[in-house]
Amino acid sequence: MDPKRELSSIDLAALVTELGRYEGSKVDKAYLYGDDLLRLKLRDYDRGRIELMIEVGEVKRAHMADPDHVSDAPGRPPNFAKMLRNRLGGADFAGVSQYEFDRILVFEFERPDANTSIVAELFGQGNIAVRDEHGEVIQSLETVRLKSRTVAPGATYEFPDSRINPLSVSYDKFVREMEASTSDVVRTLATQLNLGGLYAEEVCTRGGIEKETDIDDADESMFRNVYDALENLATRLNAGDFDPRIYFENDQVVDVTPFPLAEREAENLDEEAYDNFNDAVDEYFYRFDRSADDADSTEPTTSKPDFEAEIAKQNRIIEQQQQAIDGFDKQAAAERARAEALYANYELVDEILTTIQNARAEGIPWDEIDETLQAGAQQGIDAAKAVIGVDGSNGTVTVDLGETQATIDATTGVEKNADELYTEAKRIEEKKEGAKAAIENTREELEAVKARRDAWEAEDAEKEDEQEENEDKKEDIDWTTRKSVPIKRNEQWYERFRWFHTTDGFLVIGGRNAEQNEELVKKYMSRGDKFFHAQAHGAPVTILKATGPSEAAKDIEFPDATLQQAATFAVSHSSVWKAGQYSGDVYMVDPDQVSKTPESGEYIEKGSFVIRGDRTYFDDTAVDLSVGIQCEPQTRVVGGPTPAVEANAASHIRLQPGKFAQNDMAKRCYRTLKERFVDDSFVRKVASPDLIQEHLPAGGSEQVD
Repeated sequence: MDPKRELSSIDLAALVTELGRYEGSKVDKAYLYGDDLLRLKLRDYDRGRIELMIEVGEVKRAHMADPDHVSDAPGRPPNFAKMLRNRLGGADFAGVSQYEFDRILVFEFERPDANTSIVAELFGQGNIAVRDEHGEVIQSLETVRLKSRTVAPGATYEFPDSRINPLSVSYDKFVREMEASTSDVVRTLATQLNLGGLYAEEVCTRGGIEKETDIDDADESMFRNVYDALENLATRLNAGDFDPRIYFENDQVVDVTPFPLAEREAENLDEEAYDNFNDAVDEYFYRFDRSADDADSTEPTTSKPDFEAEIAKQNRIIEQQQQAIDGFDKQAAAERARAEALYANYELVDEILTTIQNARAEGIPWDEIDETLQAGAQQGIDAAKAVIGVDGSNGTVTVDLGETQATIDATTGVEKNADELYTEAKRIEEKKEGAKAAIENTREELEAVKARRDAWEAEDAEKEDEQEENEDKKEDIDWTTRKSVPIKRNEQWYERFRWFHTTDGFLVIGGRNAEQNEELVKKYMSRGDKFFHAQAHGAPVTILKATGPSEAAKDIEFPDATLQQAATFAVSHSSVWKAGQYSGDVYMVDPDQVSKTPESGEYIEKGSFVIRGDRTYFDDTAVDLSVGIQCEPQTRVVGGPTPAVEANAASHIRLQPGKFAQNDMAKRCYRTLKERFVDDSFVRKVASPDLIQEHLPAGGSEQVD
């Protein structure tokens, strides 16, 4: 059995009930691991340190975690984490809610200056959006621009279209949804009623219903039994009546649930009980992550995955989705037929509605109205004979219209009821469009499985030759075509500055701001180094290093190519680029010519220096920057003059001054690089837009064709 990777809507409903106990905790700091795991470090006056974990990648979860279960903080925080630290530092956790029955949680935080909410989308591709007190998106992990909704900075956050909540739906609505299906009971519960596969099967088992019973063969007693089982689930969830379980197969975790499930017990799985569901979820994913880490640390298996079984599974899903689409067509047609039947029997229906409305205006109870209509039917009155039943709790009347029946609002007119039916038909057709998109995604998954199967078979033939590759030829590897690029990362001291390595192997570092300019000169510039600066206001300090920070200083004769690349780097990160110019002058001096002591009566701003003595000029130096991904000996983003980047990167993009802002250009570069690598997951891990942006100049840029 495959282990659970995503929390269900029922799981989230149970968690929301328990997470309320953490209200009032204060946020200390935010961290982002990779591009899909958010960690909020909080302080609770009763419990001490607690950790809120929200993951929206291949694994989708949200829960409070034991601090011992949390990995060490990652390196430099990306922009998303920095923004959260600014917004949430010292804020109170004000509670969490589930959006309808969807896999969406909204975490609320309050601070005197501003309130903030975090929307965690634990479905589909997954996303985290941060909203201000007005509901506008401040920032999100992914930008979403669809016909149905938008999630983008500056826009009002839009939730997905509402779905039926199986735990609060009325019995009549439940029966209508079930009867409108063309599938069996369990599939209808899973898809039309949004229960998902496991809980659809569980409800059938608890209701004593054969799962694969065709809807046409289901009777009133079956519907009532299933509905009662749903109500029991809802009651336990609302009351917080949990008895959590973690289930195991061969000593590996496979599921976590808020209460024991008959479906899991029938599979003879080992189980472990917990006092509360949040702790069970935390322990489950802690063990799940450890199992995944253990699997990653072992030698890769040589057994071939069961591609044919996966292909058969995807084909079954496509068949079920196609059945759902066909069902939507029939439902929409049925709603339209009811609307048209209302107009075809306008006078009859109008008489029924007018009779009921007049009776209600006189204060006659609904049950008396129903009895009067039944008596009228026995007397042969046509309008009364057409009434099948009156539902006072919902204010509706069900009318026989010849070839169809319609349950309509008894408090409004024929036109309004017909319009509602047409609207419902349109809504169903929109659901069909969503189902069509889903089936296309499944077909893509099917093709991806087939491609992996073909690649596996092709790789078997190549594996022996690959193992015999000479280490001396590593630089000849085309990393962009590798199906899996190993990640080898050891962050260096200089990576918090602007930096690159020249084609001759020398390190060049530059300041990002006035503070770093000061730090570079005072702490990292040594005898033998060279100091570069563009002849323009707003240029960074650039240091060409002769030795490392722990090595003894020494004089070196730098190659001309290295000096030219350092000058290019200095002018490219200056205001010359920001002004849209393509060249500028740069000078070079020795460290002893750089001073913080001004002439008498003069003042030097922070990050600025006095240069004394002769300078070596690099006149009319052309701006030139590229950004790329290095795969050997480390996997990381690199940037700098094109010759240097080209020599070190597996793939690179050359830039020039242009119209795209720094953050937009970073995203464009990310998408381009992702397209160039077969292993696009590798690009997501090592070259996020935030990491690329660190190597881009201030001001507008565009790609050189």
